[in-house]
Amino acid sequence: MIQYILKDKPTKLFVILTSFFVANALIAECIGTKLFSLEVLVGLEPSPFSLLGQDGLTYVLTCGVLLWPIEFVMTDIVNEYYGPKAVRRISYIAIALISYAFIMFYMAIEVPADKSFWVSSKKADGVPNMQVAFASILGQGMWIIFGSLVAFLVSQLLDVWVFHKIKKITGDKKVWLRATGSTLFSQLVDSFIVLYIAFHLGSDWSVQRVIAIGLVNYSYKALMALLLTPVIYIAEGMIDKYLGEDVAKKMKTAAMQ
Repeated sequence: MIQYILKDKPTKLFVILTSFFVANALIAECIGTKLFSLEVLVGLEPSPFSLLGQDGLTYVLTCGVLLWPIEFVMTDIVNEYYGPKAVRRISYIAIALISYAFIMFYMAIEVPADKSFWVSSKKADGVPNMQVAFASILGQGMWIIFGSLVAFLVSQLLDVWVFHKIKKITGDKKVWLRATGSTLFSQLVDSFIVLYIAFHLGSDWSVQRVIAIGLVNYSYKALMALLLTPVIYIAEGMIDKYLGEDVAKKMKTAAMQ
């Protein structure tokens, strides 16, 4: 039985896609504690602007947004070949494992640190207390974790729903429309849910500030969704070649049922 599973190309592909999907989501959550300036990254000087009465806004983003666009490309690929049930399943697995990872992070934080060497081991490099640094990086606030997980789940389910609504109208044509359209819609919802839970409920941000910063974040995500649209075609071409045209066509047809 196991030999048949390991030789079955659709099964092997699903295992690979699921593994990358979960790993990518977990990495995005872990690196999300770091903020960066998008303007500086692309070689521009930050230029603060106002939006909805909120002053001093710039494109300061969490490093997690570097990976989340890839996650939604993966969602569309799995959706195309395996259907909404498969997307929901891998989304639940990702959320469960991310939750497990953060529980383990908190346990590691609470384990008594070695004070004889480790705590001050990087003092010469500008890190006077490794325990504080360790806890600060891995010990994200519970509101941020909860908001991120809720936003991830809701956006994934919406992505699946919009994707199939569009595909029922377009059939196998216009891959760009269903892939990009579903991502643009789901990312819009994702941008506001995580900020509302993490910072309105968790840090008393005003709704106006949540909306303003959410729009800034969404403008970046929308741009990335558009730029990554060709990746969908490239990935599908590679997958069709790997599976074979007949098998790929049957999988896409079954995914719609």
